[in-house]
Amino acid sequence: MKETQVSKNPYRNSDTNKRYYTYDYYLRRTFGSKCMKIPIDAGFTCPNIDGRCAHGGCIYCSPRGSGDFAQESVIPTDEQFEIVRSQLSSKWKTDKYIPYFQAHTNTYAPLEAIRERIEPVMQKEGVVALNIATRADCLEDDVVEYLCELAERTTLTVELGLQSSNDETARIINRGHSYEDFLVGYEKLRHASDKINICVHIIFGLPGEDREMMLKTVKDVADLHPEQVKIHLLHVIKNTAMADIYLGGDYIPMTMEDYVDNVALALTYLPPDTVIGRLTGDGMQSELLAPDWSRKKTVVINNIDKKMYEDDLYQGKNYTKE
Repeated sequence: MKETQVSKNPYRNSDTNKRYYTYDYYLRRTFGSKCMKIPIDAGFTCPNIDGRCAHGGCIYCSPRGSGDFAQESVIPTDEQFEIVRSQLSSKWKTDKYIPYFQAHTNTYAPLEAIRERIEPVMQKEGVVALNIATRADCLEDDVVEYLCELAERTTLTVELGLQSSNDETARIINRGHSYEDFLVGYEKLRHASDKINICVHIIFGLPGEDREMMLKTVKDVADLHPEQVKIHLLHVIKNTAMADIYLGGDYIPMTMEDYVDNVALALTYLPPDTVIGRLTGDGMQSELLAPDWSRKKTVVINNIDKKMYEDDLYQGKNYTKE
């Protein structure tokens, strides 16, 4: 029998040539098929926007709080769900849906307001899971109790934006909290319920960070052993503080080669059973300033696959359990 990249793949959580735990594989194993993820904008803000810990938000974040693919927040969340489902129905042939409360910080509001946004969507036919993006410093006791309740009713993933474990980087990007603050929130959520899946977001290419610093963040996250990790590339988006820095000549974006090399190596340090939610982000094409190569998402992912195959890398190869 002829050997192929699939047959020679040493990584076990895969049925393709992918040498990491893809989100697609996770969905098929968990729900039996692909699922449609539906972005929702609940209309909340962030503590580093409204002044609780800072103003202006993270320097790279779009005016819509990275919720650019969702409908406008003035539309009720259940109506947003129906609009997006209709728009994506020709692309995604599935009857299983995952509402994704993505824009801004979705636990940064009074509990009643959070319930009012989430509950109508949870009643939609075909909803099999729920993803909620937030910050580790925005987990009040009553909100965490509600998250535990949701986790009893559905497959709940709470996504925490870390980006970097380096506090100086956190200051530069105006995150508004320290790594220690992140750990407090992470552990609070971890101990609240063993049914809550935690996804940690990290970004490669942040100002001032080199490969060693990026890998330090990856290793710190690996020690936490979250259920999921998302790796993003820093996009320079119009009308952001990051855009001003870039246009002023004070920031040079990563090259595709560096990004591919860093991601391929980073995956080797992550636990083999951690799902990789994504390997690069999606920026609104009309709003993206740099790097231009990031528009070719499929090429980037294919190059990561090629790098891992050629260098015999796979997720968890260098992972050392504490």
